[in-house]
Amino acid sequence: MEWDFTAAFSNIDLLLLGLLNTLKVTGLALCLGIPLGLVLALTRLTHLRPLSLLAAFIIEFFRTTPPLVQLFWFFFAFPILFDINMTAFTAAIVTFSIQSSAFFAEIFRSGIQSIDHGQWEGAKAIGMTRQQSLKRVILPQAVKRMIPAFMERSIELLKTTTLVSTIAYTDLMYQANDLAQKTFRPLEVYSVVALIYFMLIFSVSQLSILIERRLARSGEGTVH
Repeated sequence: MEWDFTAAFSNIDLLLLGLLNTLKVTGLALCLGIPLGLVLALTRLTHLRPLSLLAAFIIEFFRTTPPLVQLFWFFFAFPILFDINMTAFTAAIVTFSIQSSAFFAEIFRSGIQSIDHGQWEGAKAIGMTRQQSLKRVILPQAVKRMIPAFMERSIELLKTTTLVSTIAYTDLMYQANDLAQKTFRPLEVYSVVALIYFMLIFSVSQLSILIERRLARSGEGTVH
């Protein structure tokens, strides 16, 4: 067979539009998932056992169930159950925000627990409350250690968002599927899409490695 990338490159604008939509879902899911993950982590670390167990259940449920099942549930079942309209975009944001928060919660929990207990005691000794200690002493140190793990999880989220094409959201994969069917050039189209994902994810991966090395040289550990 002969390779012919004409169809793929002549419609590169559609693929880039799909990439923009992919990044939109990823970005919003991160913006919502990270703070929600912090809330879940702090709830799991609380001394109130019922709340801690509830947070643990939520975290484990969304970490262990397949993201495609979660996506289908929020897109197809949730609107029926609560009698509301749910667009593909909204379902994607809700699904990946909650799913990501479960993973970010574990990163936050590990990061917070990695800080020596003496830091808590020192903050308490100078009159800080637990909330003040967390905000001013513990989290600033923990976040440095968590940055590489956050970036790795962000990469996984970006790859997972390819599932939104299954509910007809016009992300990069949806545009690629549509273009491949219309042009009868799936090999070339998917090759271009694979290259786009590779360049994007490889760049972020290299940045993550660079940050991790700098943290290692500065004496800061990292959390995975």
